[in-house]
Amino acid sequence: MRFFATVLLLLFALSATAADYAREKRWADEITPGIVVGDPITLGPVEGHKFLALYTEAAKPKGAVIVVHGLGVHPDWNLIGVLRGGLAEQGYTTLSVQMPVLAAEAKLEDYNATLGEAAARLQTAADFLQAKGYGKIGIVSHSLGSRMSLRYLADNPAAPVKAWVAIGIPGGDYAKVSIPVLDLYGGNDLPGVLQNAKARAASFKVKGSKQTVVPQADHFFNNRDAELVKSVMDYLDKILATQSN
Repeated sequence: MRFFATVLLLLFALSATAADYAREKRWADEITPGIVVGDPITLGPVEGHKFLALYTEAAKPKGAVIVVHGLGVHPDWNLIGVLRGGLAEQGYTTLSVQMPVLAAEAKLEDYNATLGEAAARLQTAADFLQAKGYGKIGIVSHSLGSRMSLRYLADNPAAPVKAWVAIGIPGGDYAKVSIPVLDLYGGNDLPGVLQNAKARAASFKVKGSKQTVVPQADHFFNNRDAELVKSVMDYLDKILATQSN
């Protein structure tokens, strides 16, 4: 009995840290019929699976942005939808990417097992934008998506990305990131974001990196859509304008 109990515990642990592709498909089936801004496309495969992305072309693009959502959600969720649509209106083509999700009961630390696949998806997204002719590519990420983006950029210093906006990143530092970073968070953000803020700012290594706090904003920038988009856009305008294609 003890043996079988151990086996069951191991199987449960593995299932909790394996990407839930069925859940991704449910997200895609739910959101794609209602997409009115941009076009649903399929990228990949990565790890043997294709994944959803929402591609929105700007009328006169100044560059392109990969938009990266947080824990267990989808590429049109909440402030991600605000960012992908708002930035496209301001001249940045956006590619909002479905990142690996786990079972609904998974915790933040469980997602460490998905960081490698997440990085591969981001590289696939960057390759797609390059194939479209974009040389000025940025990443705008939120929460766990910022942790995933950190893994990608730290492990791939030659990545074709020239600016990164990390919104509400829970922990981590930028010592291994070789491009300018905007560390953006709310004055009423989550404790893990607030407690690590000074350490993150001290870890900047690249000129042009900065930290900005939006007073009274929460982790999801609820009711602060305009400030969120403007903060991101202003930084991208400043950094990407100095970059060559």
